[in-house]
Amino acid sequence: MLKESMLYLARQESIRTFVVGNQATRRMARRFVAGETLEEAIGAAQKLNARHIGVSLDHLGENVADAGKARATADEYVRTLDRIQASGVEANISVKLTALGLDIDKDLCRANLMQVLRRAQEYNAFVRVDMEGSDYTEHTVALVSDLHRQFSNVGTVIQSYLYRSPDDVAQLIDQGVRVRLVKGAYLEDPTLAFPHKADVDAQYVLLMRALLERGVYPAIATHDERIIEEAIRIANAHGVARARFEFQMLYGIRRDLQERLAALGYNVRVYVPYGSQWYPYLTRRMAERPANMIFVMSNTFRK
Repeated sequence: MLKESMLYLARQESIRTFVVGNQATRRMARRFVAGETLEEAIGAAQKLNARHIGVSLDHLGENVADAGKARATADEYVRTLDRIQASGVEANISVKLTALGLDIDKDLCRANLMQVLRRAQEYNAFVRVDMEGSDYTEHTVALVSDLHRQFSNVGTVIQSYLYRSPDDVAQLIDQGVRVRLVKGAYLEDPTLAFPHKADVDAQYVLLMRALLERGVYPAIATHDERIIEEAIRIANAHGVARARFEFQMLYGIRRDLQERLAALGYNVRVYVPYGSQWYPYLTRRMAERPANMIFVMSNTFRK
């Protein structure tokens, strides 16, 4: 209930205006967002690489309603790939289909994604198609599955709180598609997703086991130390080498845990978002961490 309430408040225009325009909250946002420019993101990637941590760069933006902006987003992802190649950082990219025009036209979105995948293929770079709300799940899984036949460098994300996720994971494993497993950060109807954390966690572990045992280089994306310990236990019990999977975490969260796992020889990758459209991303991070929302709300009413 707390998460739902915070996500509702975060969607209110008065709060959005305050957060975007207030210097204190903009500074707070920098905890979770590398900056507004690609060069700032590359700088963050270089610092993480120096600590033996890989990166997934994401140019923030979603639910684009203009075809020109959708094409510009695809161009920005291509520019990001070019800059990664030129800089030599160890990084791949994450993209959102609604940023590429999915809400406008499915063919436009597909064409924009293929433009990005072609450039990535030239560099032997990996592209992760992020999962958004459940309204987009079916199309995302179907599009990635289809394009994977031509572009082996594309993967996607599965959210463990959705009831449908076991079937999606089984399909993607069979097709050899790389999966990032997350719990899920969107507000979903209880007819579609588990409303209770214990059930979400239990399904996460179930899916994680399947991906570790049979998946192609899965990404175990969590900050939950109990789940991380279980992943290590499963991998050890089934002879899954550390090189066959990676742990993923969010920029600015549990840096100590990131570095500890890297020091133990596990592959660790950090999701590094950047760009001016950081507010929707920030609200989901605030909903996950109540202390962050409390900070914003308490400052809203200060003179």
